[in-house]
Amino acid sequence: MTFTNPATEALSQISTAPIVRFSLLAFSSIFFLVDPFACIPSFLAITQSADPARRKRMARKGALTAFIVLTSFAVAGQLIFRLFGITLPAFEVAGGLILLLIGLDMLEARRSPTQETLGEAEEAAAKEDAGIVPLGVPMLAGPGAISSVMVLVGQAPSLWHWEMAAILGSILITSLVSYWVLAAAGRIRVVMGETGIRILVRIMGLLLVALAMQLFINGLTDLGILTRH
Repeated sequence: MTFTNPATEALSQISTAPIVRFSLLAFSSIFFLVDPFACIPSFLAITQSADPARRKRMARKGALTAFIVLTSFAVAGQLIFRLFGITLPAFEVAGGLILLLIGLDMLEARRSPTQETLGEAEEAAAKEDAGIVPLGVPMLAGPGAISSVMVLVGQAPSLWHWEMAAILGSILITSLVSYWVLAAAGRIRVVMGETGIRILVRIMGLLLVALAMQLFINGLTDLGILTRH
């Protein structure tokens, strides 16, 4: 029979809580901004004349492109901050504004112009392979997702800290889920329907607006404009 020390358990919970909290924040903010479910109508329009094998290839290329782009900004994030003299609070305010605009568009169940411009899907449908552009960038890895990754990276002390592992893991999981969603876009659209997809996008938009406001408040607090309570 083994006995556990309550004090040890309490210390363990305290030490793991920030890891869990930051990991959930990283995954939710990145996933909501990549938002593969909102890409389904455009993806189906782009691949309307493609066979299932080619559609899966395009989904794989788009997800891989998003993974490479977001990972590149995650790894180079600290360097970009130092190179341009950008402070984390300033980027939190700017990122919060971008996320707020995207979230408000999602609340109306529509894609933000930063993720997909008018007529972009029609133009992509005429291309032989639209997996990299516009599917990978900017539909999946758009300015909002890149901004979110940069803000998260600014909170990591170094490339070798656990925050970076959480960010890179979130990017990987988001990219894999994006591939699965787009590869099965036809079936998902049949099961969920247009209404179901719109409801899901609106829920994600609501959560994204809350995340955006929190980033904005954090930035203003770090700049000394607001005070902590």
